[in-house]
Amino acid sequence: MATATRPPPPVPPLPRAVARPPRAAAVRHLGPNWYACVMGTAIVAGAGAVLPVRAPGLRPALTGVWALSLVLLLVLLAARALHWAHHRDRARAHLLDPAMAPFYGCLSMALLAVGGGALSLGRDWTGLRAAVVLDAVLFTAGTAVGLAAAVAVPYLMTVRHRVTAEQATPVWLLPLVAPMVSAALGPHLVPYLPAGQPRATLLLACFAMFGLSLMATLVTLPLVFGRLMTGGPLPLALTPTLFLVLGPLGQSTTAAGAFADVAPGVVPAPYDAGFGVLAVLYGVPVMGFALLWLCLAAAHVVRARRRGMRFAMTWWSFTFPVGTCVTGAGTLAARTGLLAYDVLTFALYALLAGAWATAAWHTARGLFSGALPAGPAPALPGPRPATARTR
Repeated sequence: MATATRPPPPVPPLPRAVARPPRAAAVRHLGPNWYACVMGTAIVAGAGAVLPVRAPGLRPALTGVWALSLVLLLVLLAARALHWAHHRDRARAHLLDPAMAPFYGCLSMALLAVGGGALSLGRDWTGLRAAVVLDAVLFTAGTAVGLAAAVAVPYLMTVRHRVTAEQATPVWLLPLVAPMVSAALGPHLVPYLPAGQPRATLLLACFAMFGLSLMATLVTLPLVFGRLMTGGPLPLALTPTLFLVLGPLGQSTTAAGAFADVAPGVVPAPYDAGFGVLAVLYGVPVMGFALLWLCLAAAHVVRARRRGMRFAMTWWSFTFPVGTCVTGAGTLAARTGLLAYDVLTFALYALLAGAWATAAWHTARGLFSGALPAGPAPALPGPRPATARTR
């Protein structure tokens, strides 16, 4: 009698692997703060263009640095598009994080800085017409993003983030200073518009953004200074962000000089001459305060370094804000004719170049090692909860 064989149990289907492109996984923790790399690289080129020297090979080298910033911008725009497409949970978390949301202002300033460099340096390689078009496109996009960030980020901070005065850091200034960058770079496009209403409209629109950013900075900066005076030094990783305060100071001085350069023939007298007076009477005291803050921030950084501060992406705060002080000092040198401002321009640019080289080296090393894109390390397991019987 033949024995019946039991059929083998069905093999359960293998679970389907979640398909995720490697590039999408690599950008999961890519935040808007990475645009600081573009800003810092572009300002090295833009600030170098205002140096009162015409050394052989300097301008082609600066144009090459600008081209690098353009490449970085395109790469980051593509990577951030992947981030939003594949990791919207992280993107929403960045918006709802009071420590990360202000960095959305960096996108605006990255677009504006690269666009401004196209007109001042990139024209040597692309031609004037292409440079004007590129600058106009990036200026329009950067200004729109900057104005949106200047409204949206403070709104989120008031209704969703629930921040306190003890949490105030210079990072809060990032979305507020973006319109000031538009104010400083927009006047360079004025001569390429039709004479009359278009030129005057753009110039006064930039002047309005100057006031918008300046007033917002004046109400926010006391919170940052008060936090330092009453709460003590910032955490080590955030200490470099003290340099961010230099951004609105140097950029507003640069903007005032840019208004004075293009005002004659655009706005009627005596307002055209008034812009020239404003450039000096505003820029000199503000640059003085910028130097005071530079010394204060540098002292905090030296203290933090002695206490073990290691590299973080916040080190890019050493670049763009210092670069705005270079352009501001260059503006005052041209307006006043004082040798002291020429010396200050060179000294600040040397500091900028060293800061950029340091930040770029550590960033490249972190990228190749995989440490920077890896995201935050998992938290260490805590003690197991225990229950005790009470009598």
